Amino acid sequence: MNARVAGRNPVNEDPDPMQGRFSPIAPLLLLLAGLDGIVAANQSMIATQSEVGYVATQMGVPVDGSFGRFDARIDLDPARLQFSSVSLSVDTSSVIFPSPDVLKELAKPDWFDTARYPTAEFRSSRIRALGNGRYEIAGSLTIKGHTHDVVVPVTLSRSGTISVATGAVTIKRLDYEVGVGDWRDTSVVEDEVRIQFRIALSGLDAG
Repeated sequence: MNARVAGRNPVNEDPDPMQGRFSPIAPLLLLLAGLDGIVAANQSMIATQSEVGYVATQMGVPVDGSFGRFDARIDLDPARLQFSSVSLSVDTSSVIFPSPDVLKELAKPDWFDTARYPTAEFRSSRIRALGNGRYEIAGSLTIKGHTHDVVVPVTLSRSGTISVATGAVTIKRLDYEVGVGDWRDTSVVEDEVRIQFRIALSGLDAG
């Protein structure tokens, strides 16, 4: 089964006190693969109920952010998870922030360097069912040309005809050279960044 889903987050109209000094990532998000006992049938993501975000910490204060555009390719066989796969790409220029000046700063080489690296990408290498709606997706995350292994815990829940995959994983921004130069000082912007996601799906039938 092959499925392609794309999402766009609603714009967050609240000003962000961080002034855009945060790390990208994406995400991460890996979800939807390895959903034991679920058979995908014309599945599609419900964009208005899905989001990919992060929490960075500046001067000891947590700052939430998100990405507006992301795209995933899913090849899922719940009965044969060893042959299933997930890939996710995030448009790094789609950081949601109301200030054009901040968006210009984030596009520069010290941060996303969107001219050279327009996307961050995750590719799964292993999907494991943990039971009780919990799954573990291991794979590689590439940001700004730097690739590291990550393991993402995912929980699947169901309400009526809608299934929701949620999860979070913490990475180190400097592993990916995000926020370098004057921003390399982790006493200003902490190295650890939490990536979190909520993906709502329709078209998943219990098998």
